[in-house]
Amino acid sequence: MKLFSSILVALLCVVVLPAHAERLKDIATIQGVRSNQLIGYGLVVGLNGSGDQTTQTPFTVQTFNNMMAQFGIKVPAGGNVQLKNVAAVSIHAELPPFAKPGQTIDITVSSIGNAKSLRGGSLLMAPLKGIDGNVYAIAQGNLVVGGFDAGGADGSRITVNIPSAGRIPGGATVERPVPSAFNQGTTLTMNLNRPDFTTAKNIVDHINELLGPGVAQALDGGSISITAPLDPSQRVDYLSILENLEVDVGQAVAKVIINSRTGTIVIGQNVRVQPAAVTHGSLTVTISEDPQVSQPNPLSDGQTVVVPNSKVKAEQEAKPMFKFGPGTTLDEIVRAVNQVGAAPSDLMAILEALKQAGALQADLIVI
Repeated sequence: MKLFSSILVALLCVVVLPAHAERLKDIATIQGVRSNQLIGYGLVVGLNGSGDQTTQTPFTVQTFNNMMAQFGIKVPAGGNVQLKNVAAVSIHAELPPFAKPGQTIDITVSSIGNAKSLRGGSLLMAPLKGIDGNVYAIAQGNLVVGGFDAGGADGSRITVNIPSAGRIPGGATVERPVPSAFNQGTTLTMNLNRPDFTTAKNIVDHINELLGPGVAQALDGGSISITAPLDPSQRVDYLSILENLEVDVGQAVAKVIINSRTGTIVIGQNVRVQPAAVTHGSLTVTISEDPQVSQPNPLSDGQTVVVPNSKVKAEQEAKPMFKFGPGTTLDEIVRAVNQVGAAPSDLMAILEALKQAGALQADLIVI
């Protein structure tokens, strides 16, 4: 108890590192502290004739009959039930870490039949289950739909956004907490959002420098084990201070990202180019037809004919050659390419050629 109290006092006296460092909470997460996905199935009622066409979605009628049976109402077998104001929907949500019974979470409701719109509908009580099959929340409420759908008698129709999906803020009440290993054991594991050996080493060195050797240990390039107090309240205070420590982050691998569909090119900060010379130019070939009419001489018994006359013109745009010196930086690459007026497609070809020539010191990724 006294040991970790003194550790907390020492952490409070930490001097803030330079501004280029990042907080530990922004680059790593605590193992086991995570959200969980929930999913459910239910009925939305109160629609203005825009619900499921029950002849094509029999599961909507089946769900409706099962619900009515719970209230002691039996629908005649084989009855032609038309439910224009009802739609079968799927419900999904994320249960945040440490959520407790009685708290509310937002939910998203989406039509799984052929309902035209859920606008104005209300979701009836539906359970939300986790991957283990247990019910963790109960959903119910009025939908907020951002889109709408309208049509005329002549068949014309207009649709704005997606009217077949909506949200219910605070539409589900948590009924069961998710078991957490946060308060178990004597150590906690931090997982880096972007695994990097340099970053992991810097974190371990910084924590051990403050708290003593052996408090933090790197498990690999993406995980760090940290000794933590057993008392839950002390563990919360301990992590509150640790996650605000500022640590120097290792530089990312040099990459050039090319999106061939949109023409977007992103060049990373650490991209370097070995000595290379690049020339850029475009050859334009124009072929035009100017047919001539040939008239026969008088009284020659000849015929008028069309004589083809093609004109071929070739023009090559004059573009200078530019040379990359050793260790050329990103700024110099962009400036050189802009000087020759290269379009995005031309820049893609230049970067690919530099990579093939072994002059581009970066990973070239085409998406």
